[in-house]
Amino acid sequence: MSPPRVAAIDVGTGTQDILIFEAGTLIENAVQLVMPSPTVLLAERVKQATADRADLFLSGVTMGGGPGHWAIEAHLKAGHRVFATPDAARTFDDDLTRVEAMGIRVVDGPTGDAVGARELELRDFYFAELMDALRTFGVSTELDAVAVAVFDHGAAPPGYSDRRFRFDYLREQVERGTGLEGFGFMADEIPDRMTRMQAVAKSWSGSAPLFVMDTGPAAVLGALDDPQVAAADPVMLVNVGNFHTVAFLLEGRRIAGLFEHHTGELTATELESYLERLAAGTLSNDEVFADMGHGALELGPVAKPPTLTALTGPRRGLLNGSRLKAYLAVPHGDMMMAGCYGLLRAIGAHRPDLAGPITESLIPEDTGHE
Repeated sequence: MSPPRVAAIDVGTGTQDILIFEAGTLIENAVQLVMPSPTVLLAERVKQATADRADLFLSGVTMGGGPGHWAIEAHLKAGHRVFATPDAARTFDDDLTRVEAMGIRVVDGPTGDAVGARELELRDFYFAELMDALRTFGVSTELDAVAVAVFDHGAAPPGYSDRRFRFDYLREQVERGTGLEGFGFMADEIPDRMTRMQAVAKSWSGSAPLFVMDTGPAAVLGALDDPQVAAADPVMLVNVGNFHTVAFLLEGRRIAGLFEHHTGELTATELESYLERLAAGTLSNDEVFADMGHGALELGPVAKPPTLTALTGPRRGLLNGSRLKAYLAVPHGDMMMAGCYGLLRAIGAHRPDLAGPITESLIPEDTGHE
């Protein structure tokens, strides 16, 4: 039997970070790619359609927002029409009446006025393209599992804040006591409310088992593969992403505090203040929400302050020179792959057949000399 192989794909706002894991090989030599994110790819195609003065028909499934969303808004402002199927339209809002209020016409297919519009397929999962790239370089596409991370607000009920709905989900997952690994699910176990995760599963037609996880917890879990981070207790782990910032306070592996905000809404001083109060157990959920963030878990004073604040994420430079003296985590020597390492750890917790090979391959080599 050949060693297990897993594709780990961390889909962010700016990039999608990809690692092809093969048990028994040196993890630093694994095939790795850092590619533009699906929403960035969509944005470029929309901008081309705007330049070409072409109407758009959006098909596919619900995907992440950000650059793609902004490009569609600009396309509409330029006076061009946009049609979208219901699933694709939910990329912009779960409430389709609000999508139509943006100017997007929700349709069942490319019929009527949508005939002749340029079709763009919405999806977060570019698996076929990845397989083509691997084959080009002679890399095997035989896989025993596929693990994907996406950020999912969930489908909030009409009139309920999607930020509150998102944080309700985070709180419930923490209260379940399953740890960071509990923010991921095998495809047939994804909660109905997590529509972006469900869309990834809907896009999957392969035979290998599919695992889907939230991006923030995946990056934080992967940061624990940095030996200096793993040795710290308590430890505060912060992933400063292109669009969202999430911080977990861990005592042992127990989640003792949590904070999530929009990176673009934060200055360095504000983020420092939030993290200091998270470490002290005094951060207010209402305050974070009022500041356009998602929220904070109010778990009370901590037994002792964290011995280390560790940073990952492409926007971690926001805390350069900070009084927090944060440590830049580099699991297996590569910060950009933190989410992929977290995906491997999490799928190992859900698939006992993969747990042993993954754990053995992620143990750092002994580099000592006689």
